[in-house]
This record gives sequence, C-alpha cells and structure tokens, in this order.
Amino acid sequence: MTPTSASGRGRPPAASREMLQDAAFELFLENGYAGTTVEHIAQRAGVSRNTFFNYFEAKGDVFWVEFDEAIDAAQADLASIQASDPLAAIRHALLHAAASLGPSRVPFALTQHDLIGSTHELLSSGIGRVTRLAAILRDAQLACGEQKATATAYALTGAVVAAAQLWARAGSERGAFTPFVEAAIDPVLAGYAATAHGSVG
Repeated sequence: MTPTSASGRGRPPAASREMLQDAAFELFLENGYAGTTVEHIAQRAGVSRNTFFNYFEAKGDVFWVEFDEAIDAAQADLASIQASDPLAAIRHALLHAAASLGPSRVPFALTQHDLIGSTHELLSSGIGRVTRLAAILRDAQLACGEQKATATAYALTGAVVAAAQLWARAGSERGAFTPFVEAAIDPVLAGYAATAHGSVG
C-alpha cells in the first residue's frame, strides 16, 4: 500500500528533506509537536527511522530546512572567494543566500510555530543556526583580527535575524527576502567600513 499524506495524495518512494519536512508539518498540525515522534514522521513519509536521521539530526531540525540551505549557500560562496574586501564578500554571500528564499519558500519556523506549540524547541534549535552563521561570517574576516571579526559577524547575524522577523511579519505581501536583508545589513557594513577608515571618532 502506498503511504499517503493527510490530504490523500500518494508520496513518491524516494526520500528527501522536503518530503520528510512536509510529513512532519502535517503531523505537527494534527497532533502537536510533542505528540509527534520521529517514527510517526518516517511512517507518514513512507521511509525508515534511519532514513530520517540521514537528513536530520533531530526532530526540531525540520523547521529549518530552508535556512540551513541558505546558510550552506553563504558558506560555499565565502569559501570560494579570496577577497581583498571581506565585508564586500560577506554582503554578496548574504544577499545571494537570501535570494534562495521567497514568498513561496518561507521557512515554517517563521510563520507557523504557534500552531504546533513548540516555541521552546524552536528557540533552542534556532540558536544553533545563529551561532553557525556568526561563525561562518567571523571566519571570513579573521585577517582583520578576531575581536573585530567576531563583533562584525554577530552584528550582521543579528541584522539577518531582524530581517527574517520583519519579512515573516509582512504576511502574504512580503515579497522577496533579499530587500529585507539588504536594508538590515547595509547600515552595519557601512558602520564597520567607516571605523576601518577612521571616520568614526
């Protein structure tokens, strides 16, 4: 018998992160986050429990598929660029990553978490993503000194988080994510560029 979703549509036999994510969200909405296990998700998706863990380390990771992919894209961009201006490279990488998200690809973590009663779990798993992005941005500019690199990285990460919150709150008319990120990170980058040139007293 072919496993089916709550809507009755048959699922393809090949597993993917997106397929497991869809199955998880269906179950979270039906049973709540606490009432859903990894076994339930795997069964709904028609795969084994081990297959789930091939894609995710924990149940809470299904909230962050889109953001994890965007962070991966930023990391890949920065690894491939040998830039004399690390802040310009970081700006390019963040905007390129933001372009992978759009009105039809909004992370579930930003819009539906209240429906599944998992705020604590969501925050806990979100902190790991914030820390990871900050570490990537710090490492891209360590030549500038660890203290400045760390401060800049966390300031930019905070700006990205603020942009994500504003984007999510914009509702169905939110449009692309990139303009939100650009508006949030450019003042931070301008401030650090000014200090580098001695413009701030």
